[in-house]
Amino acid sequence: MKICKNCKAEVSLNYCPNCGSPAELTRIDGTYVMKEIGRVLNFDRGILFTIRELVVRPGKTIRDFILEDRNRLVKPIVFLLVCSLFYSLIQQIFRFEDGYVGYSLEKDSTVAIIFKWVSGNYGYSNIIMGIFIAIWIKIFFKKYGYNFYEILILLCFVMGMGMVMFAFFGMADSLLDYEIVDKGYTLGILYILWAISQFFDGKKIINYPKTLLAYFLGMISFMIGIYMVGGIIDFFK
Repeated sequence: MKICKNCKAEVSLNYCPNCGSPAELTRIDGTYVMKEIGRVLNFDRGILFTIRELVVRPGKTIRDFILEDRNRLVKPIVFLLVCSLFYSLIQQIFRFEDGYVGYSLEKDSTVAIIFKWVSGNYGYSNIIMGIFIAIWIKIFFKKYGYNFYEILILLCFVMGMGMVMFAFFGMADSLLDYEIVDKGYTLGILYILWAISQFFDGKKIINYPKTLLAYFLGMISFMIGIYMVGGIIDFFK
């Protein structure tokens, strides 16, 4: 009998009956790497499948993830981080104007330093921004019974899709030499608002202005938080 290296259970077959880990790990080679890339990008459970489902039916897809099946989609925080990294890489390669978070402040101020960090770390800053937006969505959609963390999962998915849309429009802006990146940001925000409304109940017209108000109050709260933290640090400096 072999001993599972993961949970220390006895293993008589190819996989551990307790945790499902393989009895013996294969060597990491070219075949292994290609399989891992295929697993991430496949249309059955990978990131491309997740993007397709979020484009076609975001509300139902995210509700199913929260309430029924959490294995079909890429994990929400990983999805947001990967999409944000994709946006940052595309922006660095094609050098289009980054209008996602803009600022015009004195370079030495703490607020400017914080905004610079936000612009360079969209993955983490989107999660922080999502916390503020989730608070307001929780307030406006309290009757639906979703808790704060479930709403945060919703935002990870839809904000990740927003970053993908920003990236593709920015790439098109550079390749076509035609200014459409601003339209991409507008479309991305509209998608986020539409997807959030669909998650709760897209048939209720009142949900759309409520989503719009909750989203922008969250964005404003995020900005105010940056100015408050930066202002306090600058005051003591």
